[in-house]
This record gives sequence, C-alpha cells and structure tokens, in this order.
Amino acid sequence: MIEAFIFDLDGVITDTANYHYLAWKALGDKLGIKIDEEFNETLKGISRMESLERILIYGNKQNDFTVKEKEKMANDKNQYYVELIKNISPKDILPGIEKLLKDIKSNNIKIGLASASKNATMVLENLGLKESFDFIADASKCKNSKPNPEIFLMAAKGLGINPINCIGVEDAIAGIDAINDANMYSVGVGDESSLGKANIVFSDTNKLNFKYIVENYSCCSNC
Repeated sequence: MIEAFIFDLDGVITDTANYHYLAWKALGDKLGIKIDEEFNETLKGISRMESLERILIYGNKQNDFTVKEKEKMANDKNQYYVELIKNISPKDILPGIEKLLKDIKSNNIKIGLASASKNATMVLENLGLKESFDFIADASKCKNSKPNPEIFLMAAKGLGINPINCIGVEDAIAGIDAINDANMYSVGVGDESSLGKANIVFSDTNKLNFKYIVENYSCCSNC
C-alpha cells in the first residue's frame, strides 16, 4: 500500500544543475581546476563536501588544503549558488510535476523531500511548492550522503511511514541506489541505461504518471 512519495529536488522538481555547475566552475577556476558539464554530471545527487573532494581529486589537489580551508571553499561555492537561485520561480518547475503532486495529494498520500541540498527549503519556497510537502528532510543533519539511504529513511521517519510503503523519485544513480537500499520502490527519471536499477524509469518528468506508477507498484508488490 502506497502511503508516501519521497522526491529528490534537483532534476526532479526543478533543474538547478546548471546553477550548481556555474558555482562549482567558478570555484574550480579559482583553484586552477577546469571542470566541464560532463564532469558536473558525476556530482549529481551527492553532498557539497563530497562534490568538493571529487573536484580536488580531479585536479590532483586533494592533499593541498586543510579541512578548514575545504569548508570555506564549500561555503564560498554555496554563497554563489544561493545568489544564482534567488531568481527561481514557479516557471522553473519541471513539466508534469505540478500535476503529479496534485494527483498524489488528491489520493491522500503524503509527500516528502529527500534532497542532498541544504538550500532545498528555499528553492521550494521560490517555486511556490513548499506547502505541497508534508516533510522536508534536513540534509545538514545527515552524516552520510547518497548512495547511503539515510536521507530517504529520514524523510520516511519524518512522515511517519514505513519505508516499504514509500515510493522514491530520483534522477541520479546514487539516488536510485539510496532508494533501493532504503527498501522503497524506486522511480527513475532520465536515461534508462544508467538508471536501470530503478523499479521503473521515465525518460523525463513530463512522462511521470501517477496511475501508471501505482499500477506498477501494485504489480511489483504482488510478485
């Protein structure tokens, strides 16, 4: 029985990937590390500090800075990102998402957010969607980033729902792994070849269909 949908934010509710890319690129330029959009794809779904570590390894500078210096770098990146996303508005909600949220709500199913972004609440407010969510997991309280299931389990607990009765929606490989390890039903958004571990995959958010997801969940549960 489905009792909750738990969503990732970036790439599922709205697309802030380019803002993250611009912020990381600005930091990388300061460090003499050139990153492109292809490399930025490897940062999807993981925490800020882990993203920084990957960038430093990519530039062979992983041993050049203290923990305190790295924390300042991550904070500088975040400040730039926050400035960039100030102009996000309801027009930036990805296609099909508003209808899906309404369909979920009309069936008395709870909605949660499990995003690695510490700015998730602000983004939802700018999108005008904050009131649609019954619980927003606090990424700053997570000790482990995706693919660890901690943030999805935190969301389920906050909603008061057994994870087995939750559907997780993600666009990143790390996120799908996290959903699966949380013992939830996983819905992928994107390339099926890379999100093949998901229970079901839709090519884009506009294809997300509440009835179809429910039917496939029921079929999977009865197998």
